[in-house]
Amino acid sequence: MFELILNPKSGERKPWSLFLVGMFYSALALFFVNWVFLGNPVFMEYTSILIITFTVILSIPFVYYLFKIEEEKDIFEKEKHFLVKSHGKAITALMWLFLGYLVAFAILYVVLPKNVVAHDFKAQIEQYCTINSNNVQDCVARYGIGGAAIGIQSLSMEEKQNRVINIFVNNIFVLIFCLVFSLAFGAGAIFILAWNASVIATAMGIFSKATLSELPLAFGRYMLHGIPEILAYFIGALAGGIISLAIVRHDWRDERFWIILQDSLDLIVLSIVILIIASLMEVFITPAIF
Repeated sequence: MFELILNPKSGERKPWSLFLVGMFYSALALFFVNWVFLGNPVFMEYTSILIITFTVILSIPFVYYLFKIEEEKDIFEKEKHFLVKSHGKAITALMWLFLGYLVAFAILYVVLPKNVVAHDFKAQIEQYCTINSNNVQDCVARYGIGGAAIGIQSLSMEEKQNRVINIFVNNIFVLIFCLVFSLAFGAGAIFILAWNASVIATAMGIFSKATLSELPLAFGRYMLHGIPEILAYFIGALAGGIISLAIVRHDWRDERFWIILQDSLDLIVLSIVILIIASLMEVFITPAIF
């Protein structure tokens, strides 16, 4: 029903409209899961994952339509454009969708009662603590709702270099998941990206000490390196989605298939380069500013 009310074609014509779609769908998913499942003693333990699942289900028509349009561009556009220019509208639309998720989840983390946040963002808080602390249980107890974010300003140069490598390796794994999910399910990578939006939103809520007035500062801290990082994931997801559709719709012996494959591989290389830059920014630039 919602895909009929909110036309997926609007995402390609008006990329900014997906910001509102992302906000609406993520908020709708959260309230729907709480309304339907919170009274169930089994499902209530997994509400944080169910929220992401329903957000993705609602978003798939938009993402699939964008992938379809970009695959057709690779076939019918005779002129070879710069990659980001050629697929710019789709990448921009996906970024707006991600930002819609991010803003909605961050605001909900801050404004919802603490007991609701403890359920709805449980997995995200644990993921944040897994990345930033050696003692996950202590971290969850300390930073579960509010509290100062864990920083890296006091690290030595060698520790920072190791952290750059660790962050880059982790980001490459996320990129691989985006590619695999896109190849297997077409728009499947949106699950990884919605999950990352919720984790970053949780980190922002923790950094802001769960206060609405501090959210803009938290947004700046995490988006300084987060925007290029997420951009790389979307470029990789777009490449995987294009290949997925090309495999379904074209024979591998068809010349058009190899044109699409070459363009997609170029997008993957571009996403890896962006992830290297984002890793350096996260360790050396973001802590220096915030």
